[in-house]
Amino acid sequence: MTEVNEGPRVGGWTRFVTARPRLALLAALVLTVLAVLAGGGVADRMGSGGWEDPDAESSYATKALEREFPEAQPNLLLLVDAGDASVDDPAVAAEAGRLAERLAGERGVTGVGSYWQSRSPALRAEDGHEALIAARLTGDETAMGRTLDRIAPSFRGEQGVVEVRVGGPVAVRHEMQAIIQEDLLRAELIALPVTLVLLVMVFGSAVAALLPLGIGIVAILGTNAVLRGLTEFTDVSVFAMNLTTALGLGLAIDYALFIVRRFREELSTGAEPLTAVGTTLRTAGRTVLFSALTVAVSLAAMLLFPQYFLRSFAYAGIAVVLLAAAAALILLPAALVLLGHRVNSLDLRTLLRRGRPAGKRPDEEGAAWGRAATLVMRRAPFFALGTTAVLVLLGLPFLGVRFGTADDRQLPSTAESHTVQQHIREGFPGSPGGGLDVLAEGPATQAQYAAYKERVAALPEVVRVDGPLVKGDTAYFTVLPEGEAVDDPAQRLVGDLRAVDAPFDTSVTGAAAVLVDSKDALGDRIPAAAAFIVVVTLLLVFLLTGSVLIPVQAVVLNALSLTAMFGAVVWVFQDGHLSGLLGFTTTGSIETTLPVLMFCVAFGLSMDYGVFLLSRIKEEHDHGGDHEQAVRHGLQRTGGLITAAAVILAVVMVAIGTSRVTNTKMLGLGIALAVLMDAMIVRSLLVPSVMRLTGRATWWAPGPLRRFHERFGLSEGESVRTPAGTAEAAAGSATDPDKESATGHDKETEGARDTVEARG
Repeated sequence: MTEVNEGPRVGGWTRFVTARPRLALLAALVLTVLAVLAGGGVADRMGSGGWEDPDAESSYATKALEREFPEAQPNLLLLVDAGDASVDDPAVAAEAGRLAERLAGERGVTGVGSYWQSRSPALRAEDGHEALIAARLTGDETAMGRTLDRIAPSFRGEQGVVEVRVGGPVAVRHEMQAIIQEDLLRAELIALPVTLVLLVMVFGSAVAALLPLGIGIVAILGTNAVLRGLTEFTDVSVFAMNLTTALGLGLAIDYALFIVRRFREELSTGAEPLTAVGTTLRTAGRTVLFSALTVAVSLAAMLLFPQYFLRSFAYAGIAVVLLAAAAALILLPAALVLLGHRVNSLDLRTLLRRGRPAGKRPDEEGAAWGRAATLVMRRAPFFALGTTAVLVLLGLPFLGVRFGTADDRQLPSTAESHTVQQHIREGFPGSPGGGLDVLAEGPATQAQYAAYKERVAALPEVVRVDGPLVKGDTAYFTVLPEGEAVDDPAQRLVGDLRAVDAPFDTSVTGAAAVLVDSKDALGDRIPAAAAFIVVVTLLLVFLLTGSVLIPVQAVVLNALSLTAMFGAVVWVFQDGHLSGLLGFTTTGSIETTLPVLMFCVAFGLSMDYGVFLLSRIKEEHDHGGDHEQAVRHGLQRTGGLITAAAVILAVVMVAIGTSRVTNTKMLGLGIALAVLMDAMIVRSLLVPSVMRLTGRATWWAPGPLRRFHERFGLSEGESVRTPAGTAEAAAGSATDPDKESATGHDKETEGARDTVEARG
């Protein structure tokens, strides 16, 4: 009889991944070493920009001005501090002239100008003790970074009678890139040991705890190699490395937790290791596959946006999700076959259980989740309405969101480039670099240029118009708006400038124009991205559950779980609450792409936990349990697992959130909050209460869709396809020797499984 059952128990995929387990692990080790070599230095090839739309009018004008008038687009600023002397002092002027001459002679530098050359009031501080030398570094971001590294040390610091500090956009980006790399290393050093401790607490076994970490490291190193390859063909943002680390550890741990827990559960029933692996892959393995697909879908939506900042997170996220799932479904089974019962070795919790009966606490934990589910469903209207009201209330601050652009204030206040820009903002007239540039192309006379300049100067909110500077049939004007460079008046002025009649072609660029174009690009594509996420998620959850209502519930409840994150982002990072405690400088706005990024990542992670819970509820329902019993048992069996996974992922995200760069801090802390709210509030309170209210209708599907699911659907269960929730389903399950049916489970086995599930 054993031989008859061995075929179904050890399917084709199980035989494939466990046929040569030692060889599989050795191959993985070799590939990991190659990934380390291939991914080395990837951060140095990444960019720190990517917030603008490359096809927008502002991007076109910026590139044209860089080509025709490099001095119009300076990206390097030297802040010359004369101390107690005036910048007009002859000794100071002479030293500044020598600095400008040296800078102009450097390779990779063009368009050098200074206050002492132009006598422009905008380049001189109002107190007369500081002034600017401006230049443009040529090449792409990597080339500019190398040039800056080469020349900055010889200009920084004391230079004769003056003190020089280095700033400008290229210095901001370069310093941000260096800080992100340092912070990422620190985050990994924080997250790895804390995660290991938490895994030991969850699993008990030190051996079992090391498996998820190994899967995570493989996923991270493999993704770095993928990103290194992508940098040969496209721009990739250095910020994406933070997501690589967070998702690599977080999802690998989620998937490994789920698979190892199910494997240990099967061992506890007396199954042999190979048979246990087969059952695990047919059940938990399918759920991991579905989870990976749902997360990848949410991240893939960012490919629809033109900004390479967002696209980079899609590249990194999709790669790390697929690699984590592949490692969990290929390498982990091989390791489990080799370990067998030794997966439970080195149970460090025995040290903590001395003096009290062993085995009590796990059963109590599982029972506690079951009792909680029963209580929630008994008071379903109260919990559903109350939880929804609280989540909506927490999200209300987002209604006051103001969008802006990322600038030097992303950096810590001690960063040199931030200090330079802060001096310029506070001490120089007219906010140098904050104006709008109008590119004029086509033949024109001086009279036509003058008439156009008069029309521009007459616009509301225009302080001054400089120019034109003419080169052949191309010219440009600089328009200084009232107020801050990217506030509402400056954004309105962009539209007014683009509407001014001119006898030549005009294009507007500058910080406010980039922001306007970025918001337009996002607004145009958000509906398509949202529709993509919703439609594909609905399809995947339907294939998992066979229900029409559950996919709709999943999408709505997942979106609702993100309200606290968005409310906190505005309340903390825009309005500045807790800025002192968290150590960042508020700008009064949120960078335009951040909410899109955070939604895609957090929605995917929420679906990750949703799939874990729904798959187990579906399995229990298909085994003949009634609706409420299936919900209670599903939450009892996965509540501890989901909470543990969420806490571990939150630890990783909080470690990322210790970054000194504000956007990274916002990303890490915001997603950590979303993950915890989803696992502890939505999955524990809102999902069971809503499913209780919808009752048996939860599992309804019209006949054609039900037959479609029976043929093509997948779930955390065996291969037999039966209509959900019917007596025939239970009977059909009992005919499968692998099925955990009501007829195939005795009370002793059920108790053993509850014990293992409560432990991990």
